[in-house]
Amino acid sequence: MIKVKVNMIVEKKRHLAKTISYRVISTLIGFVIMWIVSGSVKVGAAFGVAELIYKPIQYYIHERVWYRWIKYGLKK
Repeated sequence: MIKVKVNMIVEKKRHLAKTISYRVISTLIGFVIMWIVSGSVKVGAAFGVAELIYKPIQYYIHERVWYRWIKYGLKK
């Protein structure tokens, strides 16, 4: 269990920073895996670029939905 101070405000820029850091790591992992699997740097790079464009949007929306509407795992 992680305790968070009640008077803390989580700003949207925190979610954005988490989105960016997560995406950089995930894109690099996806690129390397696709490069190894396909044997082609071009295929790995294409996969990485596609992920880089689409997935930050998906993650950010997912994070905001959880923060705003899903109360699972929170205690008062």
